[in-house]
Amino acid sequence: MDVLAKVWQAQQRALMRLWRDRCTIIAWQKVKDPVSKLTDFQEVELATAEPCLLSFEKLEPAAGGDVSAKAQGVKLFLSAAVQVPAGCKIVVHRLTAPEREFIFAASGEAAVYASHQEVHLSLWKGWA
Repeated sequence: MDVLAKVWQAQQRALMRLWRDRCTIIAWQKVKDPVSKLTDFQEVELATAEPCLLSFEKLEPAAGGDVSAKAQGVKLFLSAAVQVPAGCKIVVHRLTAPEREFIFAASGEAAVYASHQEVHLSLWKGWA
């Protein structure tokens, strides 16, 4: 293993020590029933209980100056090895106090780096 790969692995281990959340990545896919042979769409878990970190950026008034509507940036940090398709459903379990569950959608393609990936999230509104 070359020196650069060792550095990236050390960086990834250091980052993962900070990741206290767990996420489940869910896609909307065609699934064929083995008995009826019918194909239908359903939720399929691509990854379960993946270590991650949910990061909230500051709240700002939405466009147009309406202070009652707030825009918030949300980003998910997780291993580069996890496949996160655009538009998938992401359920994040915050394990630290207070424990909470958040449901988001991957709002685009992930920014993948050698040590991790960053996925911009939006509020989950259902399957398109």
